[in-house]
Amino acid sequence: MKKYSGFTFLIGLAAAVVTFIPVKKAIAAVPLNQVQQVKATWPAATFQIRTPGYPAFKTADMGHLFAGQKNCIVRVAPELNGLTGVKMPAGFYEKGEDQPLKLKFKEPVKLLLGFFQDKAKTFRQPGSGAQLVLDSALTVTGLPSVKVYAVAYPAGTHTINPAGSGLFTVLGVVKANQPLTFRNAGLPDGRGWEPFIVEGFYDNKPLFDIVGGPDKPVVEEGMPGTEGIQGGFEGGAMVKIKGTYHMFPTERAGEKEVEAYYDRVKTRIGHWTSPDAINWTRQSTIYQASGTYALTEDDNPMNDRRGAIWSYMPIFNEEANRWYGYYLAYTVHKEIEPNHSFGRIWRAESTIPGIDGIGGPYTDKGIIMEPGLDSQPWEGRQGVASFFPYKVGEEWLGFYSGAYPFKTWADYPKKTGKGWFIGLAKADKMEGPWTRLDSTVNPVTSMHPWFIENPIVSKLPNGLYIAVFDGGPDGWGHHLPNMMGYSLSKDGYTWSEARYLPIETKVKKWWDIMRTPLGLIPEGNNVYTIVYAAIDLKRRYHPMGMVQVKLNPAVLDMKKQELEKTAILTGAQNQAKK
Repeated sequence: MKKYSGFTFLIGLAAAVVTFIPVKKAIAAVPLNQVQQVKATWPAATFQIRTPGYPAFKTADMGHLFAGQKNCIVRVAPELNGLTGVKMPAGFYEKGEDQPLKLKFKEPVKLLLGFFQDKAKTFRQPGSGAQLVLDSALTVTGLPSVKVYAVAYPAGTHTINPAGSGLFTVLGVVKANQPLTFRNAGLPDGRGWEPFIVEGFYDNKPLFDIVGGPDKPVVEEGMPGTEGIQGGFEGGAMVKIKGTYHMFPTERAGEKEVEAYYDRVKTRIGHWTSPDAINWTRQSTIYQASGTYALTEDDNPMNDRRGAIWSYMPIFNEEANRWYGYYLAYTVHKEIEPNHSFGRIWRAESTIPGIDGIGGPYTDKGIIMEPGLDSQPWEGRQGVASFFPYKVGEEWLGFYSGAYPFKTWADYPKKTGKGWFIGLAKADKMEGPWTRLDSTVNPVTSMHPWFIENPIVSKLPNGLYIAVFDGGPDGWGHHLPNMMGYSLSKDGYTWSEARYLPIETKVKKWWDIMRTPLGLIPEGNNVYTIVYAAIDLKRRYHPMGMVQVKLNPAVLDMKKQELEKTAILTGAQNQAKK
């Protein structure tokens, strides 16, 4: 269960100890994805790139400015939005590594160059004759603010190589007669964002192409089955059986005429079915939370430990010939952040045997993970905040999560930091006992250093494991990708850096905050279906959406080779240390 608030901390990690790193002062709020709502107000002029190795890119949201580097645009002034820029090769700013950029213009133009502003670090600066036209014109992840200068060029081929050393960027070309009036766009410094990789923008070999999906929610307020659900939906899981989709979302039920926060307390797990992942029918309630607030601040048996219920994950146990359901139950406090605390993972079994028993009813079989002496400080006050098991060889691994970490146990129960982490637990069988792995593995930060939520694992055709997850919001004081992400693994233990899926390139963006994917469902012909939860900030109700993506088998094989090489290299390094 997720709760984001405050301009607080980024989290770094050393072994099992969480290090608290203060963020620079709060960044001014800017409307999310404003770049998608306007076209560039400075019309573009055509040009040709005459130097090999310098591809073009769009100066727009998610555009990556430098080949081989993760820095991407997350805010852009409307004057520039949609112009064609030039992606510099990695290492260009180190003298002598690459040929200087040559551009050919068919007519007189004004070239728009971006220069990064930081007194503590040297960046290239414009020469004489350059006209300052925009200040704070871009927010680029991990980089300082950008000033844009216009430089006039006649028709012909020209070398673009401002004096000095360091980064600069080519953001577009406009006609010479285009009037350019200076303006401070007021966009925030990009160093409040950690750089991240957007699929299809970082390079031209994405693992997944976005096929598309409905341009509106597939489960929406007022549809049959949504009666009694005040706040919409959040994460859970979806499976497909004999052509029918079965979805188990968290329903933020709440109560009528009760504040919206109670939607997150009075929750329930619903069972929905669909023939196409678009038209859904509600079948039943699997579990209902008590909605009761805690009496004490600590993890005390006096409190109702099922005040809120979230994140139901159905897994079929072939040996037992039954569905197992893993779900999260919280203690909920009215005043302490996070209000949802001391999470516990319950295991349930379907009373009806066989694959058709997916709809339940289910019987609780007890708690498999909870706060205790084997908890790790990064799990924090939120406790075990999600769980998803997957089989690796003859054993089982399980992703479990935590949030609001403790720096040390002396900070228990209220002195918490910020960060949403995952770790791995291990068992010989699905029933457990489940054992947390140690600090050489946990928390798993290779995907992202401080935010991964609700990973769901499946296998791809070439045997690689894939985890899909919530990549975190660009909002509520957090500067995260605001997209669902994925990570790959060869062995189930070591996971690659996250890549994020820009589904808004093919689906009309009806949401402000992207939330949780409910899994990756194979459809054949390399196509996969994803149902996801998302938020329109203008509304209390959080709907569900749907998108399809297509896997590129050649890229998948390339990814496997990369992971194998990494494993060999890591093994050699570990052996050398011994």
